[in-house]
Order: sequence, then structure tokens, then C-alpha cells
Amino acid sequence: MQLHLNVPEEIARNFGDDIRSVERPALEALALEGIRSGSLSRGQVRRLLGLQTRYDVDGFLKAHGLAVQESLEEVQRDREQVLTLGKW
Repeated sequence: MQLHLNVPEEIARNFGDDIRSVERPALEALALEGIRSGSLSRGQVRRLLGLQTRYDVDGFLKAHGLAVQESLEEVQRDREQVLTLGKW
């Protein structure tokens, strides 16, 4: 889905001279609000921002003052993955 925002030019210039310099902060704000409101998972934020790993997401959230809270299911899934890797 493409989303179009109308941002006054004098405000947009605060972020830089091209559209990419405005687009990234807007995506990051959307991701942060999605996490805060519970409407996005960390996996969805990873895809939205093009981050490689969940640790990159955790770093992004931490850099923006959001505590990383893992559910019991996430911890158990990680445990299973680590145990599976150990069997090689």
C-alpha cells in the first residue's frame, strides 16, 4: 500500500532536501506508534523498516526509549530455536 502525506514544504525541509529524508522518519514514527499502541508486532516493525534481525528492532526501539518486552511465547520460541541449532 502506498500512503501519501501532505507535509508543508517548509516543515519537510527540516528533514532534508529529498523525499527519502522525510519518508524514513515518517515510517519510523509509524512503527513506534504501532508498537506503543500494540497494533504492530516487532516482526511487522522489522519488515516495515527493512531491518535484518529482531535484534536490530530491539536496538531501534531502545534508541527511541521503548523498553523491549518479550512475551513468554517469544522466549520459548527462541529457546527452541537455540536448542535446535545445538543439535547440528
